[in-house]
Amino acid sequence: MSMTLRSVLPLLLLPAIASAAPQHPLPHTPQHPAQHLFGAVAVSPDGKTVAALEALEPADPAADPAWTIRLHPVAGGISTGTALPLPCAGSACVPSSIAWAPDGKHIAFVLREPKQTHRFVYVVPTEGGPAVKALEFDGTLQGLRYGPDGTLAVLATAGAHKEPGATQAAAKLSGEIGVEEDEQRIGLISDGKLAFQSPADLYVYEYDWQPDPTQPGRHRFVATAAHGNGDNNWWTAKLVSVENGNARVLYSPPRKQQLADPVVSPDGKAVAFVGGLMSDFGSTGGDAFRLALDGPANAQPVLQNLSPNLRGSVADLSWRCSADPAVPGLVATVLAGANTELLPLVGGGDPSRPMFSAPVSLSGPTRGLGIACGGGVAAAVQQDFTTAPELVAGPVGQFHPLTRENDGPKPAVNVRSLTWRSDQFEVQGWLLSPKSLSDDMSGPKSPMIVSIHGGPAAANEPRFLQDRDLTLFLLQAGYRVFLPNPRGSFGQGEAFTQGNVRDFGHGDLRDILSGIDAVERAVPVDDKRLGIMGYSYGGYMTMWTVTQTNRFHAAVAGAGISDWQSYYGENGIDQWMIPFFGASVYDDPQIYARSSPITYIRQVKTPTFAFVGDADVECPLPQTQEFIHALSTFGVPNEFVVYPGQGHGMRDPADWADAKKRTLAWFERYLHAN
Repeated sequence: MSMTLRSVLPLLLLPAIASAAPQHPLPHTPQHPAQHLFGAVAVSPDGKTVAALEALEPADPAADPAWTIRLHPVAGGISTGTALPLPCAGSACVPSSIAWAPDGKHIAFVLREPKQTHRFVYVVPTEGGPAVKALEFDGTLQGLRYGPDGTLAVLATAGAHKEPGATQAAAKLSGEIGVEEDEQRIGLISDGKLAFQSPADLYVYEYDWQPDPTQPGRHRFVATAAHGNGDNNWWTAKLVSVENGNARVLYSPPRKQQLADPVVSPDGKAVAFVGGLMSDFGSTGGDAFRLALDGPANAQPVLQNLSPNLRGSVADLSWRCSADPAVPGLVATVLAGANTELLPLVGGGDPSRPMFSAPVSLSGPTRGLGIACGGGVAAAVQQDFTTAPELVAGPVGQFHPLTRENDGPKPAVNVRSLTWRSDQFEVQGWLLSPKSLSDDMSGPKSPMIVSIHGGPAAANEPRFLQDRDLTLFLLQAGYRVFLPNPRGSFGQGEAFTQGNVRDFGHGDLRDILSGIDAVERAVPVDDKRLGIMGYSYGGYMTMWTVTQTNRFHAAVAGAGISDWQSYYGENGIDQWMIPFFGASVYDDPQIYARSSPITYIRQVKTPTFAFVGDADVECPLPQTQEFIHALSTFGVPNEFVVYPGQGHGMRDPADWADAKKRTLAWFERYLHAN
């Protein structure tokens, strides 16, 4: 649909905000038929069938896809799959969180209707029959999991004020603040009702069942959890044991370590998890740890680092990849430089020798790096920059394709992984170039956009360039696109991820600038037609970069941060800042000022387009407003757009389409002027 942008700010303050959206057509020709989309993947307990959330990309870029659940036999070769019956259809019916029953005869899933406050859990037979409603709930539901005895558990927030997660749109502030906090709890589903198992004052982020072979009906869990506001306190979460409404702390990490992906061994004797410096829930990287659960009740559990000195970042863990259930094996999905690797950490195999290593992305139960396992079979959605996503499955590291839904032409793009030295680090990044451009250094020079990822604890990974991606728009318009992974990123080990602690903007910008130098030594790039862009931490780095150098001739900052000191009191997740800055802004204001673009704002000369959602919890609107106000004061060309109702995730496809259109038009204006 078309949209008229409305500002929530006074026009006198920001005269550029009301500018009309660009009307000229984008220099973009679709290269593919509508893409087949894949979401979460789950493998049956016997390893014979893969279930996946799937949809066809809608023709209207402002529309939502219509998702379904399809089953694919692992041994059946290429398959279009069999669709399970859902109780509704179309884009207003959104299934998620698929889970196989232990006997493999049923699949459960969460269902939501976007305009309704209620959520549902349905169970559908895998061999035919209608979906049966197991639960209707006024609130949010996610993380559906079957226990060993066939009992269903779920993470539930009764009467939720917002969707879980800091990237979701914030609830409007009104009344007395902080009195009522959303509480996400573990609940058991039985006879259409939900019985909470975790305490009411504890927000649970992730969990797994802890089986007990001696007591088959025992309902016990291991979880990551914290007291207080769920959006803010994930960075202080502890590992806890949950049973009968009580929680006991198993592991309290140091402040610089966040916890993710707790998975319990099939025998219930150990839990593994990822621990490391992480800046966002769901963006996982660190080392793999194992904690024994079978020691004496009063003894301190033994914690073991399973991946010390790893030159990579563990993103996901699974115990259920072994073909022999009597020998639990722990497999880690690791981002190691340009490659995704699968490492055997427990149960056989050499952890120093990957079972799989390739410059691709693998995703399983979530859209992050990882695999789904069951019955000795692993499955994932595999893709890279030029190969569209498809389902693959097989013994770990011996994948074969299950689908061929996206067998269209590849994007006309050349992909190169580059590494370079910067200070004491080896840094990796991706250079994407239109195939129409020559790499002959004696030929004409081309413009280039540097795109900085969010986080900072994240990475640019080899994900398919969809027709509607901004990156592909830029490539088709004749730009090279450089995707660096500077210090602070995942992929080079924990020391590298911690390399920008108390040094935001300084060392990582040196890495990026030296990376541009490496690119310019490899291919003919016009240094006078360099652009820079980024979103979230990438938006901050864009704002920071234009205060430190005039090397770039156009900039686009999405949901950026201009002043770490004021940001500390404006955002809804200030707990994430302590591990990175070492202290609160009240205890060490200078370390915050040292990395704030606003401190050096008089040095900006680069024309900058900025945009943000007005319900952003992570990078609030005033941060962009403050930056653009300063640029307007000093006469620096700018454009500023606020998207009403959008949180940090910018969920509205029409708003994203508008932001991408404006981004391309901005670069066209300033980098193609000559």
